[in-house]
Amino acid sequence: MFTFEILRQFLPLCWLKNNPLELTRSTAFLKQNLLFFYIVEYFMQTNMTDDPFESFVEVSIETALTLLFIGLILCLNKTLYAFVQTTTAIIFCTNIVSLFIIPILVWLSLNEYLVGYYVLSLVGLWELILIAYIFRKTLTINLSASIALAAVYFIIVYMSSFFIGQILI
Repeated sequence: MFTFEILRQFLPLCWLKNNPLELTRSTAFLKQNLLFFYIVEYFMQTNMTDDPFESFVEVSIETALTLLFIGLILCLNKTLYAFVQTTTAIIFCTNIVSLFIIPILVWLSLNEYLVGYYVLSLVGLWELILIAYIFRKTLTINLSASIALAAVYFIIVYMSSFFIGQILI
């Protein structure tokens, strides 16, 4: 199946439609999304730190923690068979949200209007809701558990990568 067709299947996830388990399982699409994820996260991290090596380390840790967290959660839930679809869904939604975050970060770097921080917070909340939705559909858990799991995901992946990166560098 062509990437464009798979893209059209995954895009409704960003509007809380479709079940990730019912979408096409494609390791090639997962790899493309991981590459895009890595490049965009590296760009954003380098913009914040101005140190390319530190950004490389932190984004590498962030990517590894993302894959490990998803794998661990699915393994504990005995749904590891859904690793490709779930990981693709999470990385894809993160990539789409990142496309909205980049112009906001550029706007905030040019001027520090308070409205920019509000918009950035709303886009971050959108990503949290998307991750919670994917976990809810994949793990068949209730809404509050999926929101809590998404919050734990953010803490482990983003904050831990920052702290581990600070320790290593």
